[in-house]
Amino acid sequence: MPIVAQSTETTDWVSRFADEVIEESERRAPGKPVVVASGLSPSGPIHLGNLREVMTPHLVADEIRRRGYTVRHVLSWDDYDRYRKVPFGVPGVDESWAEHIGKPLTSVPAPKGSAHPSWAEHFKAAMIESLAELGVEYEGISQTAQYTSGAYREQVLFAMKHRGEIDAVLEQYRTRPKAAAKQQQKAVDEAELEAAEGSGAAGEDDGSSGSAGYFPYKPYCGRCGKDFTTVTAYDDDTTELTYTCSDCGFTETVRLSEFNRGKLVWKVDWPMRWAYEGVVFEPSGVDHSSPGSSFQVGGQIVGIFGGERPIGPMYAFVGISGMAKMSSSKGGVPTPADALRIMEPQLLRWLYARRRPNQSFKIAFDQEIQRLYDEWDKLALKVADDSALPGDVAGYTRATGTAAGPLPSTPRPLPYRTLASVADITAGQPDQVLRILSDLDPADPLTSVDEVRPRYDRAEAWINTQVPADQRTVVRTEPDVELLKSLDEQGQQSLRLLIEGLAEHWSLDGLTHLVYGVPKVQAGFSADATPKELPPEIKTAQRSFFALLYHLLVGRDTGPRLPTLLLAVGQDRVRTLLGE
Repeated sequence: MPIVAQSTETTDWVSRFADEVIEESERRAPGKPVVVASGLSPSGPIHLGNLREVMTPHLVADEIRRRGYTVRHVLSWDDYDRYRKVPFGVPGVDESWAEHIGKPLTSVPAPKGSAHPSWAEHFKAAMIESLAELGVEYEGISQTAQYTSGAYREQVLFAMKHRGEIDAVLEQYRTRPKAAAKQQQKAVDEAELEAAEGSGAAGEDDGSSGSAGYFPYKPYCGRCGKDFTTVTAYDDDTTELTYTCSDCGFTETVRLSEFNRGKLVWKVDWPMRWAYEGVVFEPSGVDHSSPGSSFQVGGQIVGIFGGERPIGPMYAFVGISGMAKMSSSKGGVPTPADALRIMEPQLLRWLYARRRPNQSFKIAFDQEIQRLYDEWDKLALKVADDSALPGDVAGYTRATGTAAGPLPSTPRPLPYRTLASVADITAGQPDQVLRILSDLDPADPLTSVDEVRPRYDRAEAWINTQVPADQRTVVRTEPDVELLKSLDEQGQQSLRLLIEGLAEHWSLDGLTHLVYGVPKVQAGFSADATPKELPPEIKTAQRSFFALLYHLLVGRDTGPRLPTLLLAVGQDRVRTLLGE
């Protein structure tokens, strides 16, 4: 029998939701698998904001699996949605794609050069690959397949028969008070990264209301394949449906009981699926959760289908810190694939796991990624020596593996900033990379770059795609003779002290001790003196010494961490550039 771990004040948000979902699932469908859900629309690049739609239920589902329960994580690919607009900046796409607006995403051609058969499959493919790398277990369901196979036929006929009840619910929100309307508009306006475009909410349509009345169903035209259609007649007994297309003028009468070329409108489609799949948990974005939006309206409409609205939080949006234009994702927004090029899956999982769904956060593509990796490595050490807080341990555990087992990891996870510096200085030359990394710890030298992969590959990709050319490190080929000649006695002495200590201190820790110790020794203190034992002027002297070294080595005020830079340049060349 599964054992439910009860929540305490120290448990993380994932555990608390898992408790609630297990209890709710047992109430609704005792003994059956727990069902959680996500939905993604492949209308363009599926970005990092959309990833929260998947990661939130994934983390909860995974916790429930760890407790011994069977869980279905249903991921609905909303690939039968209409193509709404031509996204900006997508390679292989031009304004000629506007002719496909109104067609299902699976009927729109993929961008030029794509190996995939349709627009939907092209954008699904990258996300599928990223989810596999992240260790996300899910059951993918194509809505094109569901509708065109007739899987939802009974639900469609039921919705048409009960269209009056559905219309009555929707009418409450069509005439909602102005204050509520303003609140909803504000929520949508604040939606970052065009979240609505990626989740099926954009341009929500609640059905056609022509002269024949309200209908919650939109056929795709039999001639042009688009959804610029209006139902003009429907007979509940025979299921005969007549529609007219305003785009091409086509009119057709079909039997809905045999017709599979159309779909329920979004505000009816979503709650229908909740009832059909028995969904217990599904989060929703701000754009879905405001008054009159699909999650709120769906909570009433799902009852018409005999179901209940899922429990689940409203999740906040995910921001981006400093992504370089030269590598920004096709369409202008970074995707999980972009993030996974510069960071390991564990770090990306951790960013989503450590924040409650209603907390916004940023994913770093700039220098901040180095600080994040430092924080991650410190957490790993605390977990290893049992000094981490329970909530931090839970977040780390969820990031490094799933109920199925641990994610592949880097055997020797050297500091990301060190690896990035080495990749920068060496321009990725394998022999030079190995030489420098082997010198980091002479007592336990690296024997192969593979020992620091995949982290090294991520750091190298970050240097190559996210660091502007004018910030890259280029080591001088000749000494700066003019600068060396201009040095006073103190400056010359500092260089002599450094050069004299190179051989003895030639390791990462040793050089760190040396470069920080030179200004201390010059001021009459021990190189081992701690900051508490030193006057404030020592910090100023250290900064001046560091700036001098950077100018002599790379011609700038700053650069990679000096110990790493010295190792990268090599002893002989360092001595030459420092004027030995």
